Amino acid sequence: MADSSSIRELLNSARVIAVVGLSSKRCRASYGVSQYMQRAGYRIVPVNPNESEVLGERAYPCLDAVPGKIDIVNIFRRSEFVPEVVEQAIRAGASAVWMQEGVMHEEAAAHACGAGLTVIMDRCILKEHRRLFS
Repeated sequence: MADSSSIRELLNSARVIAVVGLSSKRCRASYGVSQYMQRAGYRIVPVNPNESEVLGERAYPCLDAVPGKIDIVNIFRRSEFVPEVVEQAIRAGASAVWMQEGVMHEEAAAHACGAGLTVIMDRCILKEHRRLFS
C-alpha cells in the first residue's frame, strides 16, 4: 500500500483520473471530489453506465470503453464491485487504483499490486491532495 511520498509522486505525475461511479448529482461525494480534482488540473473521465456527461466530460459505461491513457482509477462503488473494476483497470493499463473512504477489498488490492499498479485504499483523493499540496 502507498505511503505519503508515493501518493505525492502519483498525484504529481497523474493527469487523467477515471472515476468509477461518478454521478451528476451534485450532492454526491463523487461529484464534489471529482469537481475539486478537475479544478486542481486533472482530466476527469466519468465511468457510469447511467450517465452521458458529468462535469463537462463524456461518460463511459465501463473502464473498458474509455479511450486513451488512464493514470488513476478512482473507485466510488461499494467494495463488492472492486474486483471487477480492478480487472478493468489492469486491462486499461492504469498506473493506480484508488479506493475512496469506506471502499476496501484486500484480495483485489493484492491482485492490483501484483499487476504493478499502485494501490490506495480507504482514503479520499481530495483530502490527500489537499494535505500534500496545500
